[in-house]
Amino acid sequence: ELVNIYRCIKYHPDALQHELDMLPDAREVFFDCLAQEQVRGLTDIQRAARSLYLIKASFGTDRHTFATAPKGVCNISASFPAVQERLRRVIIENLDFEHLIKTYDRENALFYCDPPYVETEKYYRARFQESDHKRLADALHNIKGRFLLSYNDCPQVRELYADCIIEPVSRRNTLSAQSVDGYKEVLVRNYEL
Repeated sequence: ELVNIYRCIKYHPDALQHELDMLPDAREVFFDCLAQEQVRGLTDIQRAARSLYLIKASFGTDRHTFATAPKGVCNISASFPAVQERLRRVIIENLDFEHLIKTYDRENALFYCDPPYVETEKYYRARFQESDHKRLADALHNIKGRFLLSYNDCPQVRELYADCIIEPVSRRNTLSAQSVDGYKEVLVRNYEL
Protein backbone atom coordinates (compact mmCIF):
# COMPACT_ATOMS: atom_id res chain seq x y z
CA GLU A 1 0.00 0.00 0.00
CA LEU A 2 2.87 2.35 0.76
CA VAL A 3 4.38 1.85 -2.69
CA ASN A 4 0.96 2.47 -4.24
CA ILE A 5 0.63 5.74 -2.29
CA TYR A 6 4.02 6.92 -3.49
CA ARG A 7 3.27 5.89 -7.07
CA CYS A 8 0.03 7.90 -7.01
CA ILE A 9 1.83 10.90 -5.48
CA LYS A 10 4.37 10.73 -8.29
CA TYR A 11 2.08 10.19 -11.27
CA HIS A 12 -1.40 11.37 -10.18
CA PRO A 13 -1.06 13.98 -7.39
CA ASP A 14 -4.06 16.07 -8.52
CA ALA A 15 -6.34 13.06 -8.90
CA LEU A 16 -5.23 11.76 -5.49
CA GLN A 17 -5.98 15.11 -3.84
CA HIS A 18 -9.37 15.22 -5.59
CA GLU A 19 -10.21 11.77 -4.21
CA LEU A 20 -9.10 12.87 -0.73
CA ASP A 21 -11.27 15.99 -0.98
CA MET A 22 -14.28 13.70 -1.31
CA LEU A 23 -13.59 12.05 2.09
CA PRO A 24 -14.90 14.22 4.96
CA ASP A 25 -13.83 13.79 8.59
CA ALA A 26 -16.45 11.32 9.74
CA ARG A 27 -16.40 8.14 11.80
CA GLU A 28 -18.58 6.40 9.20
CA VAL A 29 -16.21 7.33 6.36
CA PHE A 30 -13.23 6.19 8.43
CA PHE A 31 -14.70 2.74 9.05
CA ASP A 32 -15.88 2.51 5.42
CA CYS A 33 -12.27 3.11 4.31
CA LEU A 34 -11.05 0.51 6.78
CA ALA A 35 -13.57 -2.04 5.46
CA GLN A 36 -12.59 -1.26 1.86
CA GLU A 37 -8.88 -1.99 2.35
CA GLN A 38 -9.21 -5.52 1.01
CA VAL A 39 -12.03 -4.84 -1.47
CA ARG A 40 -11.23 -5.66 -5.07
CA GLY A 41 -12.12 -3.24 -7.84
CA LEU A 42 -10.82 0.04 -6.42
CA THR A 43 -8.42 2.02 -8.59
CA ASP A 44 -4.89 2.66 -7.36
CA ILE A 45 -5.90 6.27 -6.69
CA GLN A 46 -8.90 5.20 -4.61
CA ARG A 47 -6.76 2.74 -2.65
CA ALA A 48 -4.06 5.36 -2.02
CA ALA A 49 -6.62 7.94 -0.89
CA ARG A 50 -8.18 5.50 1.54
CA SER A 51 -4.79 4.51 2.94
CA LEU A 52 -3.76 8.14 3.43
CA TYR A 53 -7.13 8.92 4.98
CA LEU A 54 -6.76 6.06 7.47
CA ILE A 55 -3.29 7.26 8.44
CA LYS A 56 -4.33 10.88 8.78
CA ALA A 57 -7.71 10.35 10.48
CA SER A 58 -6.68 7.63 12.94
CA PHE A 59 -5.63 8.04 16.54
CA GLY A 60 -1.84 7.91 16.70
CA THR A 61 -1.82 6.95 12.99
CA ASP A 62 -2.71 3.38 13.99
CA ARG A 63 -5.11 3.08 11.02
CA HIS A 64 -7.72 1.33 13.21
CA THR A 65 -9.02 3.86 15.74
CA PHE A 66 -10.92 6.94 14.63
CA ALA A 67 -9.38 10.14 16.03
CA THR A 68 -12.05 12.37 17.45
CA ALA A 69 -10.11 15.59 16.78
CA PRO A 70 -10.55 16.86 13.21
CA LYS A 71 -7.51 15.91 11.15
CA GLY A 72 -8.57 16.87 7.64
CA VAL A 73 -6.96 15.59 4.50
CA CYS A 74 -7.69 18.71 2.52
CA ASN A 75 -4.64 20.17 0.84
CA ILE A 76 -2.45 17.23 1.80
CA SER A 77 -1.12 17.48 -1.75
CA ALA A 78 0.88 20.56 -0.70
CA SER A 79 3.39 18.10 0.77
CA PHE A 80 3.53 15.91 -2.37
CA PRO A 81 6.46 17.73 -4.08
CA ALA A 82 8.62 17.32 -0.97
CA VAL A 83 7.64 13.65 -0.76
CA GLN A 84 8.45 13.14 -4.45
CA GLU A 85 11.87 14.77 -4.06
CA ARG A 86 12.71 12.80 -0.93
CA LEU A 87 11.72 9.49 -2.50
CA ARG A 88 14.13 9.94 -5.40
CA ARG A 89 16.89 8.70 -3.06
CA VAL A 90 14.95 5.97 -1.24
CA ILE A 91 14.64 2.23 -1.66
CA ILE A 92 11.42 0.83 -0.26
CA GLU A 93 11.53 -2.76 0.92
CA ASN A 94 8.95 -5.02 2.52
CA LEU A 95 11.06 -7.82 3.97
CA ASP A 96 11.85 -9.29 7.34
CA PHE A 97 14.27 -7.02 9.25
CA GLU A 98 16.89 -9.76 9.48
CA HIS A 99 17.05 -10.07 5.69
CA LEU A 100 17.13 -6.27 5.24
CA ILE A 101 19.96 -5.81 7.71
CA LYS A 102 22.04 -8.52 6.01
CA THR A 103 21.33 -7.05 2.56
CA TYR A 104 22.25 -3.44 3.38
CA ASP A 105 24.93 -3.92 6.05
CA ARG A 106 28.30 -2.38 5.29
CA GLU A 107 30.83 -0.40 7.30
CA ASN A 108 29.32 2.99 6.44
CA ALA A 109 25.70 1.88 7.00
CA LEU A 110 23.51 3.44 9.66
CA PHE A 111 20.35 1.54 10.58
CA TYR A 112 17.58 3.32 12.43
CA CYS A 113 15.20 0.77 13.94
CA ASP A 114 11.89 1.49 15.61
CA PRO A 115 10.43 -1.93 16.42
CA PRO A 116 7.16 -2.48 18.26
CA TYR A 117 7.80 -1.72 21.90
CA VAL A 118 7.91 -4.61 24.35
CA GLU A 119 4.38 -5.60 25.39
CA THR A 120 2.77 -3.48 22.64
CA GLU A 121 3.30 -6.00 19.84
CA LYS A 122 -0.41 -6.86 19.56
CA TYR A 123 -1.24 -3.36 18.32
CA TYR A 124 0.67 -3.78 15.06
CA ARG A 125 -0.68 -5.17 11.81
CA ALA A 126 2.43 -7.30 11.22
CA ARG A 127 2.78 -9.42 14.34
CA PHE A 128 6.05 -9.04 16.20
CA GLN A 129 6.68 -11.87 18.65
CA GLU A 130 8.72 -11.80 21.83
CA SER A 131 11.33 -13.89 20.02
CA ASP A 132 11.64 -11.15 17.39
CA HIS A 133 13.07 -8.76 19.98
CA LYS A 134 15.90 -11.25 20.57
CA ARG A 135 16.32 -11.85 16.82
CA LEU A 136 16.62 -8.09 16.24
CA ALA A 137 19.20 -7.75 19.01
CA ASP A 138 21.22 -10.65 17.59
CA ALA A 139 21.10 -9.17 14.09
CA LEU A 140 22.18 -5.72 15.27
CA HIS A 141 24.97 -7.06 17.48
CA ASN A 142 26.54 -8.68 14.40
CA ILE A 143 26.51 -5.83 11.89
CA LYS A 144 29.51 -4.09 10.33
CA GLY A 145 27.77 -0.71 10.42
CA ARG A 146 26.12 1.35 13.12
CA PHE A 147 22.61 1.31 14.52
CA LEU A 148 20.32 3.61 16.44
CA LEU A 149 17.31 1.99 18.02
CA SER A 150 14.33 3.52 19.83
CA TYR A 151 12.49 1.41 22.38
CA ASN A 152 10.46 1.64 25.53
CA ASP A 153 12.56 1.68 28.68
CA CYS A 154 12.11 -1.74 30.23
CA PRO A 155 14.32 -4.44 31.78
CA GLN A 156 14.12 -6.71 28.69
CA VAL A 157 15.48 -4.00 26.37
CA ARG A 158 18.20 -3.04 28.81
CA GLU A 159 19.24 -6.69 29.07
CA LEU A 160 19.23 -7.29 25.29
CA TYR A 161 21.42 -4.24 24.70
CA ALA A 162 23.50 -4.18 27.90
CA ASP A 163 26.72 -3.93 25.88
CA CYS A 164 25.52 -0.86 23.96
CA ILE A 165 25.09 2.80 24.82
CA ILE A 166 21.63 3.26 26.30
CA GLU A 167 20.39 6.81 26.67
CA PRO A 168 17.12 7.36 28.55
CA VAL A 169 14.78 9.94 27.08
CA SER A 170 11.42 11.21 28.16
CA ARG A 171 8.75 12.61 25.91
CA ARG A 172 5.25 13.84 26.30
CA ASN A 173 2.90 11.06 25.36
CA THR A 174 -0.10 12.37 23.46
CA LEU A 175 -1.46 8.88 22.81
CA SER A 176 -2.48 7.86 26.30
CA ALA A 177 -2.97 9.15 29.80
CA GLN A 178 0.61 8.72 30.96
CA SER A 179 2.00 10.46 34.01
CA VAL A 180 2.97 14.11 33.78
CA ASP A 181 6.60 12.97 33.87
CA GLY A 182 6.26 11.78 30.30
CA TYR A 183 6.75 8.50 28.54
CA LYS A 184 10.04 6.72 29.28
CA GLU A 185 11.99 5.56 26.26
CA VAL A 186 15.57 4.73 25.45
CA LEU A 187 17.79 5.37 22.47
CA VAL A 188 20.22 2.50 22.00
CA ARG A 189 23.31 2.71 19.80
CA ASN A 190 26.49 0.82 19.08
CA TYR A 191 28.67 3.87 18.41
CA GLU A 192 30.00 6.95 20.18
CA LEU A 193 28.75 10.39 19.22
